[in-house]
Amino acid sequence: MRGAYCRAGRILALAAGLLATSLAHAGEVSLVGVFPGKAAVIAIDGGNPKTVKIGRTWSGVTVREVARTHAVIEVDGKRHVLTLGQHYRSAASKGAGDRQRVTLAADPRGHFVIDGSVNGGAMRFLVDTGATLIALPARDATRLGVDYRKGQPGVTQTANGRTMGWRVKLDRVRIGEIELSGVDAMVLEGGLEIALLGMSFLNRLEMKRDGQTMVLVRRF
Repeated sequence: MRGAYCRAGRILALAAGLLATSLAHAGEVSLVGVFPGKAAVIAIDGGNPKTVKIGRTWSGVTVREVARTHAVIEVDGKRHVLTLGQHYRSAASKGAGDRQRVTLAADPRGHFVIDGSVNGGAMRFLVDTGATLIALPARDATRLGVDYRKGQPGVTQTANGRTMGWRVKLDRVRIGEIELSGVDAMVLEGGLEIALLGMSFLNRLEMKRDGQTMVLVRRF
């Protein structure tokens, strides 16, 4: 009988150890999607994204609130606000070798879309590895205070035909926790419904795609 109790004790101890390991697993948490008021799509340590309902816990991360552009998560009893594409790293996972990164989840059409900013102003981007430069619609450039008509003019080809464009340099472009300075861009007066995050930005990152997930890591 005593042996049975000992075995039960060892099993309970093992279970407690496994639980502790699970709770400690959340070294890096990424917010890759939201269902406002319902659930958040999160990735743990660069793994596959998982949809977690409000109030539920996965790998030590509890989802507390979900809004259109951010979510509130709880890790080790502390709450953190993450905007789309942003990462949270626990103290145990932080180190001198850490680099800024963003994790994206593909939309139903297979496109990667992320909210970011240009010169401090909000901007939504479509990741486009076929675009040589970041491309901005003229209306958004005007809203952001980019005096694009002082840039280098030219005619460019879009999916909707040829249109007038101006090459400019953007002071700051940010997605998630990655911010780059002095990024070349093209402002187009027509044929563009959403800003394109082109190679003038992406060339300065490492891109890793695994199915419906893309991870962008800053090179320098």
